[in-house]
Amino acid sequence: MSAETPAAGGQFTLRRQQFRAWRGTRPFWAGLFVLLSGLPIAYFPYANLQIGHLTLAMATTAGAGSLIIGVLLVVLGVSLWFQKHVRVFAGVAAILLALVSIPVSNLGGFLIGFLLALVGGAMAVAWAPGAPPAGQLATHASTGTGGAPEATDHDTTVLKPVDGLDKPNDLSGTNPANGANGRHSAG
Repeated sequence: MSAETPAAGGQFTLRRQQFRAWRGTRPFWAGLFVLLSGLPIAYFPYANLQIGHLTLAMATTAGAGSLIIGVLLVVLGVSLWFQKHVRVFAGVAAILLALVSIPVSNLGGFLIGFLLALVGGAMAVAWAPGAPPAGQLATHASTGTGGAPEATDHDTTVLKPVDGLDKPNDLSGTNPANGANGRHSAG
């Protein structure tokens, strides 16, 4: 077998490429940092450190609070992986929980969990989905495996006139032509 002979694509290579493609479409590293930040924050208040015959208990009166903060950070990390549209909310919530963990949970899990949550939350807020390659867009359109449907109008900052304004099917009352804009008068 020469160096120019292509290797047979095995199952491991296929799964690794699928994972890499999945990871590239969401804030994976932000979710990982936020998930990992919850572990020391939730663990350290319940840990007993053994130094020789000396037991050092790091339990605080806010042990339940630190457990809640840790679990919430883990849930936010997982939600960043599987619900990428909540990235801004999850990022801001992770940063706020990290700040709250400083007084509640032994300086935010001895600054380990605090720093991981700050970095992961900032990465989640800053992440933006990239444009798919030109060949990938046609593949998803033909196979129907693209996830959520694409919007037909990408410019949502300008109100556009509604077609069929005078039709009896338009029951929303939220069109820009009649000035209602979704607000209903009380009488």
